[in-house]
Amino acid sequence: MPNAALPNSFIDSLVKILGRENVLTDPYDLDRYSGDALSPSRAFGAEDSFERLADVVARPGSTEDVSAVLKLANESGAPVIPYGGGTGVMGAVVPVMGGIVLDLQRMNEILAINPTDMTAEVEAGVILEDLESALALQGLMPGHDPYSVPIATVAGTISTNGVGYRAGAHGPMGDQVVALEAVLADGRVMSTRAVPNQSSGPSLKHLFIGSEGVFGVITKATIRVFRMPEARVFAGVAFDTFHQGFNAAAEMFALGVRPTLVDLTEEDDGVTFHLLFEGFKEGVQANEKRALAVCAQFGGRMLGPDPTMAYWEDRRQSAEKYKVSALGKPRSVRWSRWRGRRGFDYLHLGLPISRVLEYRRRCDVIMAKSGVRVIEYAIWSRPELFSMLIVPEGGTATASKDRLGETVQQVLELAQDMGGVMEYCHGVGVKLNHLLAREMGVGQDVVQALKQALDPNNIMNPGKLGL
Repeated sequence: MPNAALPNSFIDSLVKILGRENVLTDPYDLDRYSGDALSPSRAFGAEDSFERLADVVARPGSTEDVSAVLKLANESGAPVIPYGGGTGVMGAVVPVMGGIVLDLQRMNEILAINPTDMTAEVEAGVILEDLESALALQGLMPGHDPYSVPIATVAGTISTNGVGYRAGAHGPMGDQVVALEAVLADGRVMSTRAVPNQSSGPSLKHLFIGSEGVFGVITKATIRVFRMPEARVFAGVAFDTFHQGFNAAAEMFALGVRPTLVDLTEEDDGVTFHLLFEGFKEGVQANEKRALAVCAQFGGRMLGPDPTMAYWEDRRQSAEKYKVSALGKPRSVRWSRWRGRRGFDYLHLGLPISRVLEYRRRCDVIMAKSGVRVIEYAIWSRPELFSMLIVPEGGTATASKDRLGETVQQVLELAQDMGGVMEYCHGVGVKLNHLLAREMGVGQDVVQALKQALDPNNIMNPGKLGL
């Protein structure tokens, strides 16, 4: 069944569950739902994944709807691809075997905000910006603040364990999950309890964090929320070298200083360290004072708040542009945004702090030999999380793309070989699927065993996470 179109009788059954208006079969809809922000030109060897469209789009309105759809799919062996905002950049929602794209955006209720527990209970399809607005009315805010706030959903960011601009203080999205409700492949509904910790068995919520829907469908989440800060201080610091700025960041974290925003970036015009301190006023004052003293110790020059304030105000611009120009539009429209542009890739590697600078040096050697240039180096939110924006130099478009793809493969494998990971921010999707088993080792056998136990018919987002 997974490699064949779904029969009309199956579509009719979906209509009985969801109603005709929530079952989409028009070619236009199948096309626009059959992918995210990843284009084939940036898939580097995974281009074949884009050949198949979804067979149908199902739009459940409740956990009960999701359960009924999964029961039907499981009995028929039909693939199910959970779909949030469609804003991912790795192709996690590409229906590589066809099947049902399960659009969760109708499930967009903010069910409860609890200022005492400091939590919000939300349905899977809540847009981060809507949650932010609702929390603000009660003097609260979410801790997850990615560039995609205007367009991404809560469950989507959990499923990729995304990192945002406030992760220096609050960690990635997975760290902010208190409890989850998820529907398993056979339709059973599983809920975890909304407590900060447990020692009564393994924490099952973590099975769904960063797993891109391969074990089930997240339908609700209880997440941590935070009070609006009493004080907020922006600071920008210039360094002569990335090395100096990196050592300053490592020293800060060793001391226990945790700025909300941590972004050290090297571009052609120099090295800038963007910092934001938020919280109760005495804590903000102490953290700012010590952080800037550390920066000065490593040769930092104070730039004042203006560069970082401008950076902060612009942080969501690319998402706003994508919302207008590409979100929800056919794949050809989304892909056309890259036509005529130079090839590039943005890599996000996680390594032990002690190995980041060595990794950079070794990458520079690889890329110099390959004719690939780095136009931006960065660490984001923690000194372990290292990013590079790279472009090929010279040659035809085809040759440049091939060379870029080969170089990306080499530097990702180098990160793995140095005890790191190939991605800390966006998930695996189809783009990095081929390298996951290499990184996981025996852990991939564990994931496979879990998959077989929970989803023996392999209906949940097949072809992802090396499964």
